[in-house]
Amino acid sequence: MRDEAVERLQKMISESENIVFFGGAGVSTESGIPDFRSVDGLYHQQWDYPPEVILSHSFFMKNPEEFYRFYRTKMLCEAQPNEAHKKLAALEKAGKLKAVVTQNIDNLHQMAGSRKVLELHGSVYRNHCMKCGKSYDIEYIKSTQGVPRCEKCGGIIKPDVVLYEEALDSDVLQESVRAISQAEILIIGGTSLSVYPAASLIDYFRGDHLVVINRDPTPRDNMAELLISQPIGEVFAQIQE
Repeated sequence: MRDEAVERLQKMISESENIVFFGGAGVSTESGIPDFRSVDGLYHQQWDYPPEVILSHSFFMKNPEEFYRFYRTKMLCEAQPNEAHKKLAALEKAGKLKAVVTQNIDNLHQMAGSRKVLELHGSVYRNHCMKCGKSYDIEYIKSTQGVPRCEKCGGIIKPDVVLYEEALDSDVLQESVRAISQAEILIIGGTSLSVYPAASLIDYFRGDHLVVINRDPTPRDNMAELLISQPIGEVFAQIQE
């Protein structure tokens, strides 16, 4: 039996035709992908350097061998979409969800069937040669050892992931602002809202209902009309499109 909060969320979704979802790492942890900031996340695991150092542009340029050692071990996770990914895709198919704005780089929303996915931080599924621009998929990176090199020109291949010290893609940002500013309902899920500039995008919301679904408190909880402190997959498993 659904609790009162989930019933309220269901009512909002049933009555709306313009929903946007803004999500973070917590959406994918239920698929087995570790996040960065939880108690058992990457920030709390032993490594030669802190993850935020390894995953910086300057570190990648100076020490691509160590970058890729960490990247292959910690960032290329095998995972499948969970109930949150699947239900969001179903809501889009039903014409209710207009966009997913995600901080995740794991492609799980697309695997679940979502088509309008705005990836603020890029994707591990796309890679390019820094010298000639040739594109490579994730399987090519997995098949190589050490620093992957371009088959065409020998240049270093870089993941299309926004590293620390790098700017977000301006087109993705503009489209995210447009979607959020036009939404009737903004559902924020699985994010601590501590990573900027991504977290600042929710300031553009001018709609009717702000919903936060997150296990831990966020800086915007006091602004939410509806706050659900439950695992996001369990919540969406109860929602009908």
